[in-house]
Amino acid sequence: MLRRIAISSCLLLAAPAIAQTPPAKPPVVYDGVTVIDGTGAAAKPGMAIIARDGRIDSIVPSSQWKKKLGAKLAATAHVIDLHGDYAVPGLIDTHVHLATDPDPVFEQAQLRRFIYSGVTTVRDMAGDTRDLAWFSRQTMLHQMAGPDIYYAALMAGPQFFHDPRTVAAVQGGVPGTVPWMQAMTDDTDIPLAVARAKGTGATALKLYADMSGELDAKITAEAHRQNMLVWGHAATFPASPMQTVDAGEDVVSHACMLAYQVSDKIPPEYHNRAPVDAAKFANGTSALDPLFADMKARHTILDATIYVYKVMWEIPEARPTAYCREELAAQITAAAHKAGIEISTGTDADSDWDKPLPSVFDEIALLVNSAGFTPLEAIRSATLVGAKAAGQEKSMGSLEPGKRANILFVSKDPLADIQNLRTTVLTVKDSEEFWRKNYQPITKEEAKNEIAER
Repeated sequence: MLRRIAISSCLLLAAPAIAQTPPAKPPVVYDGVTVIDGTGAAAKPGMAIIARDGRIDSIVPSSQWKKKLGAKLAATAHVIDLHGDYAVPGLIDTHVHLATDPDPVFEQAQLRRFIYSGVTTVRDMAGDTRDLAWFSRQTMLHQMAGPDIYYAALMAGPQFFHDPRTVAAVQGGVPGTVPWMQAMTDDTDIPLAVARAKGTGATALKLYADMSGELDAKITAEAHRQNMLVWGHAATFPASPMQTVDAGEDVVSHACMLAYQVSDKIPPEYHNRAPVDAAKFANGTSALDPLFADMKARHTILDATIYVYKVMWEIPEARPTAYCREELAAQITAAAHKAGIEISTGTDADSDWDKPLPSVFDEIALLVNSAGFTPLEAIRSATLVGAKAAGQEKSMGSLEPGKRANILFVSKDPLADIQNLRTTVLTVKDSEEFWRKNYQPITKEEAKNEIAER
């Protein structure tokens, strides 16, 4: 008993030392930049961004930051001279698949490329959550270079789980039965299924395929009750796009899937879907106006993924799975944007491993060059709308006081030419610095499994 009391006393004596608050870090000042804040507001030249403890404290003219901090704090500030550069919020890719077939070495290399390119957040749209949970923890705690990862657990009808991708993502388990990939029917205990999914660390469900609109709606309602977002395919066959939107999903993916709303017959299941009838849109997209009005009324975000349709037609072996061309995807995205629907920048396919930048830059350029966005609108899609899609708009997505110091600095004006967004100088995530000049490109060794698969 005395030994137990002695040990307890030691622990109590040690507790205050363990609980001590670490000393505050000096403020950081990113000085001399033109601020494009991600809200859609006009650019502000000659500004200083002041960050404290990983968050934006204030944004003031360069001539005023010392006065803003006060003489004592200003003397301790870490000042980064970025005169002539442009600051935008850290970019967000709202449709990645890091762990469909987990390869931790390559994933770490991909995450490194993301962060050194200016991508501070990604939304992973279903994979092996055992793998994703570990990587999301590492990047969140800054124990590994990479963006924050917000990921989904997948739900679909039982017939979908014959898909070989599900086998790769549940190694050691059975597709359709594990918490991150569940087969759903009208007889499923939905509250339990959602709770199992939430237990994986997922912040959202992805409703993928082979479910009715009624089942979509029941799952969505329960997910929202348990404080989870719902992301899904814009049609889950046999559910139409209108039924999917009416189910209450927060974000729907793939612009081309919206075209199924005017198909003569909605495909009965995911693996038997026919190409959309592009001829129906020869004179414009007015046939989708009722769907767009519904989406706008419900504040449904469209994760357009124009880039993936471009890739499908550039890679011959991927072409058989293509159900739409890039041109129609861009046309539908443009019409949705004009109708007031918020569009995020998801890719659904990364650029080749040996490319210097990830594919989100291509998606942003497609919004401008093919879908008629202004550069300012495309940047908002890649930042603030992306944060909304991930459910994180209160803490990121724009350069505003109180939000996390997630910032991309580029050397050329992206509003003059959206391709200038590629001139990365520095990425900041929670005030941690990732200088582009220090980036180590993905190596053949890191990508060897990716190379072998191709």
